[in-house]
Amino acid sequence: MPAKKGFTLIELLVVIAIISVMMSAVIVSVNPSKRIAEAKDSNRLTHMNQIVSALEAYRLRNGQYPAISADACCDGWDQGPCNGSGTFIDLLRTTGFLKIVPVDPTTTTGTGCYGYGYYRYPAGSSGCSTARGAFYVLGVRNMESVTGAHPSSPGWSCPSRNWQGEYEWVTGSFEN
Repeated sequence: MPAKKGFTLIELLVVIAIISVMMSAVIVSVNPSKRIAEAKDSNRLTHMNQIVSALEAYRLRNGQYPAISADACCDGWDQGPCNGSGTFIDLLRTTGFLKIVPVDPTTTTGTGCYGYGYYRYPAGSSGCSTARGAFYVLGVRNMESVTGAHPSSPGWSCPSRNWQGEYEWVTGSFEN
């Protein structure tokens, strides 16, 4: 009787086991939840760059950065859509400096200190030089791909306050 060609059950089980181990290694190395967090943070940083550009364009046209809205929440900080209206982002959109309203990828309606924070300080605040004029601080809380300061954060501080400790990504600029 001629020999049958094919694989034995043991050979097939060994191949399946090897493929399973390799697939597990690939899934662990890809780490989809980490990639999603990195994508959300990348989106946040793109928004920050758009907002910074809009703030600078606003300052060039108006001679100063936007004041915080009268109904700002979170200890006076404008936190994006925390109260649904009247934020500095709305002002930048309605005056034509932003085409769309950038919203933190995990933000939902309601209140709370989350997402993108903005505050315009008067000259001399937190020990900064009065000669440099008023300044703004813009930051992101709750970055998902890092703990602590994001590596791309420019940081912002004055002699008596460092905002990097309050935000994972933060920047600021003087009016003068």
